[in-house]
Amino acid sequence: MRVLVDEKERSGLDEFQFLVGPVQGEIRVDKWLSSRIDLSRSALHKLFEKNSVLVNGKVVSKSLGLKNGDKVQVGVFPPQLLCTEPQNISLNVVFEDDDIIVVNKEKGMVVHPAAGHEDGTLVNALLYHCKNLSGINGVIRPGIVHRIDKDTSGLLVIAKNDDSHLKLSQQIKDHSFCRKYRAVVYGKIKERRGVISLPIGRSDRDRKKMSVNFKNSKMATTEFELLESFRGFSYVELVLKTGRTHQIRVHMAHYGHPVAGDPVYGPRDVITKLRGQCLHAKYLGFVHPTTNKCLDFDSDLPDYFDEFLAELRGNQSG
Repeated sequence: MRVLVDEKERSGLDEFQFLVGPVQGEIRVDKWLSSRIDLSRSALHKLFEKNSVLVNGKVVSKSLGLKNGDKVQVGVFPPQLLCTEPQNISLNVVFEDDDIIVVNKEKGMVVHPAAGHEDGTLVNALLYHCKNLSGINGVIRPGIVHRIDKDTSGLLVIAKNDDSHLKLSQQIKDHSFCRKYRAVVYGKIKERRGVISLPIGRSDRDRKKMSVNFKNSKMATTEFELLESFRGFSYVELVLKTGRTHQIRVHMAHYGHPVAGDPVYGPRDVITKLRGQCLHAKYLGFVHPTTNKCLDFDSDLPDYFDEFLAELRGNQSG
């Protein structure tokens, strides 16, 4: 028997409402919500455990089937007292207001605490810099709407409140949130432009890696454009249409052109001086969650990237 959240506890919730549009037959409420709210499976499961998902005013289980016209309410509990400590770590802040903050992350910085990286992360720095962050992703990933890998540099937008988080997440799901990357990859790409649209999921051979596979996976789409060719390498721009874990690295490796310096998906003779993959999140474009103004941010290539390009250009002319 499910116990309702009492009125005192429910009064502390931030509630969001959705109206179910036309659906083919019935779809489970948990699957329907997963496509609209940027939450991990465990975080979404906790919403149901805490009885904070209502359909047509009634608390429901995650297996309930939704129909056209159903009204879905989601109550997101305020963030718990953070056990992740604020740390006075320098941040390259590109933009900030009451709702969002855009930062240019340095290569080598982990985005949020995890096993082996309990501190010194972007989240630790943000907690020191900001008074408030969205609590949707819990105490370990407050404010984090999207991520980039430790050894990828570049732009990230962070939400300071739950409403901004949900609206930005919806833009990502609607593919209206633009993310452009620059990378140097192995080999000479023949096509000027191309699209890689293949599903990505956890590798069967190595659970720490992702791979292109057709079971327990999600479709992923990456567009690329060749910018410059060198001896044995190509300089490309990549546009993410989806945001799967390691998407660019996995897609380019599967395509036969892994990212230069990638120690996981690249060749064994890693370019150690790059200290990780030569990949930079250069551009972000999205609609501000409160003002509805179109924002775009472009960042310069970091020194390690420029130096590698200069070396490749020098080898080309030599």
